[in-house]
Amino acid sequence: MMERYEPTAEDLAGLPLIVSVDDHVCEPGTLWQERLPAQHRARGPRLEREKWPSLRKPGTEVWADVWYYEDERVPMQHGYASVGKPPNEFDLEPLTFDDMRPGVYQVDARLADMDTDGVEAAVCFPNNFPRFAGQRFLDADDKELALLCVRAYNDWMIEDWCGPSDGRLIPSPILPLWDVDLAVQEVERNAARGATAVCFSEIPARIGLPSMHCGYWEPLFAACAETGTVINLHIGSSSKVHTTSDDAPLSVRVGNHFGNCSFSLSDWLTSGAFLRHPDLKIAFSEGQAGWVPFLLSRLDGFWRTGSAVAGFTLPEAPSSYLRDHVWFCIFDDPAITRFLDLIPVDNLCFETDYPHPDGSWPNSRHAALAQTGSLTGEQREKILRTNAANLYRVKRVLDAERLARV
Repeated sequence: MMERYEPTAEDLAGLPLIVSVDDHVCEPGTLWQERLPAQHRARGPRLEREKWPSLRKPGTEVWADVWYYEDERVPMQHGYASVGKPPNEFDLEPLTFDDMRPGVYQVDARLADMDTDGVEAAVCFPNNFPRFAGQRFLDADDKELALLCVRAYNDWMIEDWCGPSDGRLIPSPILPLWDVDLAVQEVERNAARGATAVCFSEIPARIGLPSMHCGYWEPLFAACAETGTVINLHIGSSSKVHTTSDDAPLSVRVGNHFGNCSFSLSDWLTSGAFLRHPDLKIAFSEGQAGWVPFLLSRLDGFWRTGSAVAGFTLPEAPSSYLRDHVWFCIFDDPAITRFLDLIPVDNLCFETDYPHPDGSWPNSRHAALAQTGSLTGEQREKILRTNAANLYRVKRVLDAERLARV
């Protein structure tokens, strides 16, 4: 069993405030009904409260808030809003907003929960209705309406959710994934009003989009590089999570979430994207990092020997592109601290994953020290705070750091 560091009260008292690079928000039921043009609201996403089949007690029903959009009905579920609940409720049982902790969907309550948790700032992702890269709108039949929905979501995220937070909530907008030119326009539109990140699929080919290797996404990568927009790659953003069999425990699937990140990183390092776009930055969300050294050694080995297996041509080894371009998110990965000679500490960040089952609220300080307790104070400060602040240009944190040095 991997030994874990157990922090003392003195350790906890000296912990810096955290900048979390992966939290989520449950979108309010009125979002699209309020923000879509009036003529589109009848067909736009709306929330209805109704009875829904219970998963915990088959044959019975529970009240649920259910999203209606085109032919889909998507209930809110405990697993996407489990903060404050016991572990035996980390499931997909339907629920209503009344069953959630207010911090899941209210700005002031979220900021108060962050205060409780020692978190100064947090990057905010979509939740189960839009999905983690906005795939819900990619799958829609009416793409004109879908584009309006994407823009309405981003307007709400930037203006209503992050706007009142005094820089503590950091938006990660979604894209119209079905059209690269529209995606470029959305990156530029949001960057112009201060957004520093965007959601993208970890493996676009898995959701029926052009692959990382065909050149289709070059305009998007160029726009992100030019605007300093970080491309966030959240687990599950390729809409497929692998397991071994239908009857395998859920832990088999969740424990291997990093597999999609590994495939994704392989694409990014071998496609030459970082060579063509020297300022491009990507960040893997909820994928941990202990698997990275092995993958780098394999890809570098193919490159070094000139093996026909490689199938790619790069002037430098794949691993050489990692330091300036790729960041990883850790929260339960004690192994990675043994490999900081291979994975720079400057490329590691920390997440609390509020309000999901992996989330550490209200014990994120304890979790952060359990993860970084064997490191130096400088290394800990980087992973828990300043790496993320620099990557996402979190002004309030960077200004505080500058003042502290004066």
